[in-house]
Amino acid sequence: MSEALHGVVVCHGNLAKALVEATEQISGVRDALVPISNLDCDRGTLEERIAAAVGDGPAVVFVDLASGSCLVAVLARLRARAAVKVVTGVNLAMLVDFVFHRSQTPEEAATRAASAGGRAIKVP
Repeated sequence: MSEALHGVVVCHGNLAKALVEATEQISGVRDALVPISNLDCDRGTLEERIAAAVGDGPAVVFVDLASGSCLVAVLARLRARAAVKVVTGVNLAMLVDFVFHRSQTPEEAATRAASAGGRAIKVP
C-alpha cells in the first residue's frame, strides 16, 4: 500500500478519546487514529461523524462493543466499503499494534490488530 492506513475509534462516551490519547502516549505515533464518540447525537449524526473521520481512503474502524449504537452506525455507513475493515472489542493493545503496522492492507491490519488485542487478554 502506498498510503498509510488511518484508524477510526468509535466508542460510547469518552472512551475513544482516552484510548487514542493513551495509544499516542505509549507509541509516540500521532495522527494515526481519530476518536469518535456517540455522545450527544442521534444515529444519523453519529454516522456522519464516522463517515467524515474515515474519508475516502483505506481505513480500519475499531468499535468498543460487538453490538449497540456505535457498531450499528459503522455498519450502516461503511458495510459496502471494501477498503474499510471493522474490528469490535477495541482495546489498547490492538491500537498500539495497529499504529506500527499501517503499511498493511486494511484486512491484514485489522486481522493483526484483533489478534494482538486477543493475546493481550489474560487472567494472571
